Amino acid sequence: MERAAAQPSAGGRARSATGPPGEGPAGSGGTRGRGPGAEASGRAPSVPLPRSTSAPRVPEQAGRAAAAAAGPQDGTHGTAQGPAAGKGVVAVRRHLVREQILQALRAALAGGELVPGEVYSAPALAGRFGVSATPVREAMQQLAADGAVDVVPNRGFRVAVRSPRELAQLAEVRALIEVPVVLELARTVPGERWAALRPLADAAATAAATGDRARYGEADRAFHRAVLALSGNDQLVAVADDLHRRSQWPLRAAGADGAAVAGGRAALLADAAEHGALLDALTARDLTAVSPLFRGHLRPV
Repeated sequence: MERAAAQPSAGGRARSATGPPGEGPAGSGGTRGRGPGAEASGRAPSVPLPRSTSAPRVPEQAGRAAAAAAGPQDGTHGTAQGPAAGKGVVAVRRHLVREQILQALRAALAGGELVPGEVYSAPALAGRFGVSATPVREAMQQLAADGAVDVVPNRGFRVAVRSPRELAQLAEVRALIEVPVVLELARTVPGERWAALRPLADAAATAAATGDRARYGEADRAFHRAVLALSGNDQLVAVADDLHRRSQWPLRAAGADGAAVAGGRAALLADAAEHGALLDALTARDLTAVSPLFRGHLRPV
């Protein structure tokens, strides 16, 4: 991953301001996860977003909103006229920035840009995103609640190292939730409803052809959400989507070309092709084919 060296102060010595608990020095970046005694490298990690080779940033479609929402880099995140209105606007802007950063970090996780076992500090990532450390810290705390990262006191957040067993367990839980629902849908949903999902399957295939795990992950989840949405159960869709997102985190670090070591382009293409086969079986109401197809499709890619 690309790293930027810490900026020296006017006196020519590196700054060493220390952030809040759970973070490293304000100018520190990621360090390899070598255990509690590992020292910060003093370099800020780059967190490229999907389909981008430039410095990390909030997703393009929300770039201007993020810049406006971020406001002054003093933790206030903008101001508004009037005390009551000001508090409400600041809260909304801060929420928007946090959500944009969270989505960017989740994409970086899925794409292997955030390296399993490595530690990142909120101030260093904030510098890359061009915002204050507060929304980044809040986003990382959400990732910690998701189990994607672990808090490392006085250093930052270490990206969790996933085992094949953990991913297999996630697939098992997903199967327990989703397979019965899909089988019921296969019995009741008319063929034209399944045909309406073909564009989503095609979009996933297109994303897989790029070899971009993060982009494919979004398209894959969109397809599954659309399938489960036919049940009319919004809570089911939300729970299943959360499990699906967690199952997309890579096992190992990204390679030199940015592609995750586990699950390359060929694996993504094979996984995407299963969407079309599944739609064929659902349209034909072939229940004997739907169950094994769907269970097999839930395996880690």
